[in-house]
Amino acid sequence: MNYESLVKPAVRTQPVYEPGKPIEYVARELGLDPAGIIKLASNENPFGPSPRAVAAAKRALEEGELYPDGGCFALRQKLAQRWGLGADQFIIGNGSNEIIELLGHAFVGAGDEVVMGAPAFVVYKLVTLLFGAKAVEVPLVNHRHDLARIAAAITPRTKLVFVCSPNNPTGTANTEAELLAFARALPEHVVGVFDEAYAEFLEKAPDLRPLLTEGRKVVCLRTFSKIYGLASLRVGYGYGSAEVCALLNRVRQPFNVNAIAQAAAVAALDDDEFAGRCARENRAGLVQLEAGCRKLGLETVPSVANFMLVKVGDGGRVFEALQRRGVIVRPVKSYGMPEWVRVTVGTREQNERLLGELEAAIR
Repeated sequence: MNYESLVKPAVRTQPVYEPGKPIEYVARELGLDPAGIIKLASNENPFGPSPRAVAAAKRALEEGELYPDGGCFALRQKLAQRWGLGADQFIIGNGSNEIIELLGHAFVGAGDEVVMGAPAFVVYKLVTLLFGAKAVEVPLVNHRHDLARIAAAITPRTKLVFVCSPNNPTGTANTEAELLAFARALPEHVVGVFDEAYAEFLEKAPDLRPLLTEGRKVVCLRTFSKIYGLASLRVGYGYGSAEVCALLNRVRQPFNVNAIAQAAAVAALDDDEFAGRCARENRAGLVQLEAGCRKLGLETVPSVANFMLVKVGDGGRVFEALQRRGVIVRPVKSYGMPEWVRVTVGTREQNERLLGELEAAIR
């Protein structure tokens, strides 16, 4: 008897998340010099981590023999000050991905439904399937969430509705007015989950806090992986009512966020200069990439995030060609877009190199 015969049936058919390839892996695979490779595949911050966060992480490492604060007290207090909410209105996760899983633990089971856009962040679907529920995918319209169609897909069996804005992998966003109206119209038996992982790249991010004051059943997700450049430390958070955060804490593992990540996140929240500079450079990079792709005759999806979809014809072939030239991007065939690749906005120099290598790859 093998292991597969012993596991739950859902595990046998569970899809596996495919991350962007690390630089070291590509270097080994293709015999390239790692120093000559640029990775524009995983929406990482090309300007590195927040300097204040790095300094705080180093200090925290000096007490590496101690367990972290299991309740993330200092980080929740800092977030409460920043957002004008109670510290009990935050749930801290090992990346915002973990909070998506916690929502599954708390609310989703066999026979339930979870509604989401398509394409949208694949982890929503993975978590839904993991808990034996049905993923109800609503196609985007013009690469953007059609909130009316998403609302129409809700049934009595729906437990969660995910809306990612700006959306991954398309980079498009819904307006504050659209998101507020959508949330206010949700049925009482549904929890609305608004993924704001890329919201800090917007010139003015939607403010969904009025929904909490109104007692709406919503959870909003944020991450330190993107604008603050702390992807390797895996720390994110959700905010909502004190009640929903207490429920999510019931299904959270103890010490889920390490002390180094907590210290770095607290310090990063004070590094507004760094975050602001990254956002400004990102907006300039989007303009640079869009203009460069237009010059190459390539269609793009107008993005407000730190990445952009580029239509290249055969996404898999162009991905492989770019990789051989030392540029790692992300094919999005798994999102139902085989003609496209997703490219992270890099530094000005990285963007220039990408455009040059892309010109060679498509020819």
